[in-house]
Amino acid sequence: MNDRYPVPAGRVRVEEEYKKSRFITTLAPVSNSDEANALRSEVRAELADASHHCWAFLVGPPGSTTNVGMSDDGEPHNTAGRPMLNVLVHCGMGDVAAVVTRYWGGTKLGKGGLVRAYSGGVQRAISACGIAEKVNWVTLDVAIDYASVTGVKRLCPDFEATVLSETFGEKALFRLQLPSDSRNGIRAALTELTNGQVTFP
Repeated sequence: MNDRYPVPAGRVRVEEEYKKSRFITTLAPVSNSDEANALRSEVRAELADASHHCWAFLVGPPGSTTNVGMSDDGEPHNTAGRPMLNVLVHCGMGDVAAVVTRYWGGTKLGKGGLVRAYSGGVQRAISACGIAEKVNWVTLDVAIDYASVTGVKRLCPDFEATVLSETFGEKALFRLQLPSDSRNGIRAALTELTNGQVTFP
């Protein structure tokens, strides 16, 4: 499983007129299919007078196709949802959903024109959105002798770890929060630091 990967930094909206039809693309980060469906419902309610609300989403790491969805929403088969999803699969980001809203302009665009308009809207939205990083955070409990307390705190930044709590009894107990892909590294470093005198209760 990918513990960290690029995701959209936030929601963006871009607009284009193509042969008198107006295309409005809304792109947002989503962490599951329910959030993707909620985005679609929200856009549909906001722009209720539009002709079509085509959509696609990809939940998971970049390029993954295990949790995806798409819809042409009344446009000719495979002229909207699939081209949109294809852009998302190859955009280098994960956890992303897009809704392209079309206001009919009276001119038929043909299959190629529709594919260009819908995929192009998603590409423009991706270019406009910033990129953030999704990180899978975990907690790690650490019990050490008092002599190692300072060393533990010095190690934390190297592994992007923060101290959530400290308890001092017979041993010094720390609860750390850190990226899951740093867990094995910090355990090894703490074992070395304390000459093996560390436990992970």
